Amino acid sequence: MSEQKVGNYRWTICALLFFATTVNYLDRQVLSLLHTRLEAEFNWTNSDYANITSAFQLVYAISMLFAGRIVDRLGTKWGYALALIIWCLGAILHAKAIFLGEGLSSLLAILGITGISVSVLGFICARAVLGFGESGNFPAAIKATAEYFPKKERSLATGIFNSGANVGAILAPLTVPWIAEKWGWESAFMIIGAIGFLWLFFWFIFYEKPEKQKRLAQAELEYIQYDPDEQIVVTDETEKVSWFKLLGYKQTWAFTFGKFMTDGVWWFFLFWLPSYLKVQYGMDNTAIMVPLAVLYSMTMIGSIGGGWFPMYFMKKGYTPYDGRMKAMFIIALFPLVVLLAQPLGHISVWIPVILIGIGASAHQAWSANIFTTVSDMFPKKCIGSVIGIGSMAGGLGGVFMSKLGGGLFDYYKSLGHIQTGYTIMFTICALTYVVAWTVMKFLVPKYKVITDL
Repeated sequence: MSEQKVGNYRWTICALLFFATTVNYLDRQVLSLLHTRLEAEFNWTNSDYANITSAFQLVYAISMLFAGRIVDRLGTKWGYALALIIWCLGAILHAKAIFLGEGLSSLLAILGITGISVSVLGFICARAVLGFGESGNFPAAIKATAEYFPKKERSLATGIFNSGANVGAILAPLTVPWIAEKWGWESAFMIIGAIGFLWLFFWFIFYEKPEKQKRLAQAELEYIQYDPDEQIVVTDETEKVSWFKLLGYKQTWAFTFGKFMTDGVWWFFLFWLPSYLKVQYGMDNTAIMVPLAVLYSMTMIGSIGGGWFPMYFMKKGYTPYDGRMKAMFIIALFPLVVLLAQPLGHISVWIPVILIGIGASAHQAWSANIFTTVSDMFPKKCIGSVIGIGSMAGGLGGVFMSKLGGGLFDYYKSLGHIQTGYTIMFTICALTYVVAWTVMKFLVPKYKVITDL
């Protein structure tokens, strides 16, 4: 089918997904940027901080399993809106963490449980609400992408909306330290958390399923639904497919393993880099704004470039899956440069910033493609569920990385050489993508569409 004169309304939807993902990452990154300030105020250890971040990741992981199912049942429009409302409220709740902690501490005391820090309890509660709401973002966004884009454009569209994570990661260090410096840390959580409600207004105006979208030209609808590999059949998307049945496919396990291995790397960078700059280079508060903004600006290249990369191979005759896997292998090699971050870090802070930026950029390129392997092979009615299963595994991988990092940092800090802990963590981050790709390729060596669901 000709791509000319088909319209471009689908890119309006992509823009909405981009801005939602930007808000999503703005909200989750506020805590990491205020970590050293809160650590000093509440006397946290690295393990305390790891427990708080792990609470977010654990709830996020478990909720991912249900978020995909909820999005599949409610539909993209209402599922996405509900998720955003919950996560924005969770972000704002951080400002009342001490109040929450006091209430929880009193409740636990009645049950005979004492000795837990009020501040840690309060932040764990707020992070749990944030994690529950944020779990809906990617299942809903990937489902919307599958609805509005043909397979050959999905990785590009995913890369574009996923770059909202990078924009959020860039904007956060440029705004959060300044807000906290001027109005206090509570205001940072409240102001950033309230931004998401603006997005709802535009979402309800511009989003509707393609078949019901009056702004979508018939030619563009046909272009979206055209697939030379399969006949499009409109089905009941609320039809339930059991998780156990989905787990019977190697395609599900390939996606799940890839997410478990690699998501933790991104979580580690997101939550621990501000602390790394403080510990190793003495940079804090507004001093970290420029290095982190530069680092996350680099990830924009990976997110959008990674989405485009498989199209190069598809134009050479590869199937969407095979072209994607070939691109992902090349992408998996780039994080290996992170191995040099510590050995060369004594030269300048900019050496690890650039090298970690390359690794983080590669992660975003990888992420744009691993998400799209699901919509390549599964019918639309269960995409959200499969994304949920894999993303739950990714969240659990994030819990593991946070707990491992917190334990290592406290251990080596007690020995007077916390830098060794970061060397170990950076080594894990560098090698994990090659391992993930190898197992994924072993499980699904060739492209195969699932047609029996």
